[in-house]
Amino acid sequence: MLKVGVLGAGHLGKIHLRLLNESKKYKLIGFHDTDQTHAKKIEKEFGYSCFEDYAELLSNVDVIDIVTPTTYHYSMAEQAIKAGVHVFIEKPITSTVKEADALIKLAKAHNVKGQVGHVERFNPAFRAAIGKIDTPMFIEAHRLAEFNPRGTDVPVVLDLMIHDIDAILSIVNSKVKKINASGVSVISETPDITNARLEFENGCVANLTASRISLKNMRKSRFFQRDAYISVDFLEKVTEVVKMKDAPQDPDDFAMILQNAEGVKKQIYFDNPDISPNNAILDELETFAEAVENDTVPIVTLEQGTEALRVAMQIIKAFDE
Repeated sequence: MLKVGVLGAGHLGKIHLRLLNESKKYKLIGFHDTDQTHAKKIEKEFGYSCFEDYAELLSNVDVIDIVTPTTYHYSMAEQAIKAGVHVFIEKPITSTVKEADALIKLAKAHNVKGQVGHVERFNPAFRAAIGKIDTPMFIEAHRLAEFNPRGTDVPVVLDLMIHDIDAILSIVNSKVKKINASGVSVISETPDITNARLEFENGCVANLTASRISLKNMRKSRFFQRDAYISVDFLEKVTEVVKMKDAPQDPDDFAMILQNAEGVKKQIYFDNPDISPNNAILDELETFAEAVENDTVPIVTLEQGTEALRVAMQIIKAFDE
């Protein structure tokens, strides 16, 4: 078992603490939080060991799980990497692309592994869809959330949309060549609702919308490709696959047949995959443990987390342009 510590005991940090404490791949050593009053309260309530000194925690673990506000990601990860500790960093990887690139170089220099917490990669609906998605040419993603003051210190692109940016980049095997975007600040000082259009070198187009001022929650993506349409509902954990094939000469009475203007007939059928329930946060943490133990590449590398941040920053820059 790998010895692990958690940095940050806020809302998400407490979830990570509980899951790591339950995990069979980790031994939870303890946690550090800069708010010592809060930290002592967590220690008393749940029994996790509180380390007043971050350096002392690092000296006792193999892996550090960084679940702090983004502004602290770089400095805390830098200290861990220099101590030879593997790092799991919540998304976004850092505040700037420059910081993220620096972490990549640092991790290589110290032979340390890193993974970024893009949890939707481990969503069972998305996992089930991956084997069905093949060269999509149009993607539409909606990530809508009811207003919550937590997270409004950053643009909605970094708070919500970055989930879909990472998921799309992991599927489209091509570089982004053009970005158009617009954003509106309704309640916060930074945009609360954003739409972005990504054009890839291979011709694929992705249209992303993110909002944190909606009346209902939605986390849904649709992938359109030759003879197929795949819908992934990240919230409800449902994947729907609609495919088309050449219609048989004598279709049965219940067959769904479409005929285009040229007279070509296609049959519509459904190929919905089975969804295997899981705890996505636990999965991302435990697959990182496997990568460390087996010396393999983590599922969401520091490089991938950096590319998602790079595109997110380009979207934010496009607001002004």
